[in-house]
Amino acid sequence: MTTRPDSYSEKLWPAWWIWTAGTLIGASVSLMFFPIDAVFGFLAMAVGVALVLFALVVTTPRLTVTGDSLTVGRAQIGTEHLGHVVAHRGDAAREQLGPGLDARSYRCIRGWVDPVVTAEITDPQDETPYWLFSVRRPERVLAVLGSTEPVREQGTSITG
Repeated sequence: MTTRPDSYSEKLWPAWWIWTAGTLIGASVSLMFFPIDAVFGFLAMAVGVALVLFALVVTTPRLTVTGDSLTVGRAQIGTEHLGHVVAHRGDAAREQLGPGLDARSYRCIRGWVDPVVTAEITDPQDETPYWLFSVRRPERVLAVLGSTEPVREQGTSITG
C-alpha cells in the first residue's frame, strides 16, 4: 500500500531571464538622470532596480496543495469541490492553454513553467468549470490530490 503525501507547496518564481530583463529595465530609469549628475544617475538606478525586483517578488504566486484545500495565487478551494484532476506537459499543455482553453476557467499561468494542471470544479454554486495552473512538479500535485492519472503528453480534455 502506498501512502500519499500530505501536502505540496511551491512558488512559481520567474525564470532567470525575467530577473535579468527586470534588472535592465530598472537600471534604464537612470539614463535620464546621468546627464544631470552621476550621483542622481546611480541613485535612480538603485531605486529602479529595487522597485522592479520587489514587484517580481510580490507578484510571484504560491501554489499550496493539502488534503483539504488547493490554493493557487489568491484563490482557494476545498478538495471536496474538485473532480477530475489531470496534469499536462508539452503538446498537451499547449493544447490546454490554446485551443482547448475554456474562457470561464480560473487561470494562474506562468509562461516559463511548461507543465499545467487542470482541476475540474464540481461545486454547483461555482460557474468556473475548472482551474488551470502552472506547476513545476505535476506528479506531486496529482499525488497529494489523490489522482492516479499520468501526466499527459497529448490530449485535449480534462475529462477525457
